Amino acid sequence: MSTYPKQPPLTHRFVPVDIVDISTASSNWVVPGFRGRIKAIHSVINAAITSANAAITVEIGGTAVAGAALTIATASSAAGDVDSAVVPVGATNSFTESQAIEVITDGGSSTTSKSRITLELEAT
Repeated sequence: MSTYPKQPPLTHRFVPVDIVDISTASSNWVVPGFRGRIKAIHSVINAAITSANAAITVEIGGTAVAGAALTIATASSAAGDVDSAVVPVGATNSFTESQAIEVITDGGSSTTSKSRITLELEAT
């Protein structure tokens, strides 16, 4: 029995992508090293953001991954806030071992805040 609320299958891998400042528009890349699909994305911020929400999207090979979008809200934001999105099964969420996965922030918010995006990937 695990003390963690959910024991992921052995085929699931968690890949972190660090964003230096979600309040500055940027692209951040990772190469998975295996073939699979994106199951979910999760974010956590290091500081409160202000002015506007920060939008996070994911692309594979320049194609947006349907359902892989997060809104990090300014309302009641604080260090440690977590947001998540479950990505539906579809053609746009599959990747090969050598494809770059791009995590994009629109820079819509203000106030500098680091963020760690965790991609939940399923090997196929």
